[in-house]
This record gives sequence, structure tokens and C-alpha cells, in this order.
Amino acid sequence: MDLVKTGKFLQLLRKENGFTQEELAEKLNVSRRTVSRWETGTNMPDLDILMELSDLYEVDLRDILSGERKSERMNEELKETVLQVADYSNEEKTRLLRRMHWLFIAGLIGFATFLVITYLGLDKTSPYEGIGSFGLGIAFGMVILGVVFTSKYAAKIRKFKLRLLGKTTQDD
Repeated sequence: MDLVKTGKFLQLLRKENGFTQEELAEKLNVSRRTVSRWETGTNMPDLDILMELSDLYEVDLRDILSGERKSERMNEELKETVLQVADYSNEEKTRLLRRMHWLFIAGLIGFATFLVITYLGLDKTSPYEGIGSFGLGIAFGMVILGVVFTSKYAAKIRKFKLRLLGKTTQDD
């Protein structure tokens, strides 16, 4: 780390923000001489002061330590990465919602079948005897799948399924 370069950057930041050495020293509860030593590269602020300076100047701590503004370029790269991750996450959520949609439709059809057969009294007759129970079973099964898919264990279940199928995930 280049103390002189960092000091000059601290001086630049102070001037950009319109502070005198005295005003900055008062804000940070240090002496004006201490601020001067930081800016000449004779001394370095403590970590807690560096974090205060980072907040005060709205500059990344890494920029202060390196003595130059790197975060503008890094912020663009980080922003691009975050957008790509968000797009991937949205695609995953859309696929999961589509699956959930079809599961709930199947459950609704099963439950409707049960209600119709029971309401019409067909559940007592021989050919329709098991159909109502089967429809209720499908509805109940779909509700259980919906709970599992929306729980915190869904990702673990997906990884287990992929392992059983011999596929790898992006995390592996």
C-alpha cells in the first residue's frame, strides 16, 4: 500500500467534499495535524476512522486503501454480474411457478372430481367407487407437493434428485 498515494487521495476527497483540514478533524474528533499527516502519507488513519471516511465521502473503502477510484469500473462489473444472477434467478422462479401452476390445476381437477362424484352420490355405485377417492388423493398429494416445493427444503430436494439422476448442479 502506497501511503503517499492514499494520502493524496484522502486530500482530494476532502477537497471534493468542501472540507478544510480543521473541519474534517472536528468531524472525526482528531487534530488538524493528524489529518495533515494522513494527507502527506506520514501516517495512516485507524480502521474505524477509515470506515468513517468511507461513509462520509461515499467512497468504497478499497478505493481509499488503494489511493484511487477503482470502484466505478468494479461497480459496473458487479452490476452486470448481479443482473445476470437476477435473470437466472427469475428464470428459475418462472419455471418453478409454472410447475406449481400445473400441480395445483391437477389438484383442483382431482378435488372437483371428488366433489362431483360425492355430490351426485356416485361414490356408492360400483364403477365410480374409487374415482372420488382417487380424485381426493390427487388433490391431497398436490397440496403436499405444493408445500414441499415452496419450503426451504426445495433446493435440497432438487440437488438430491439431480444426484440420483447422475447430473451435476452449477454449485458442484
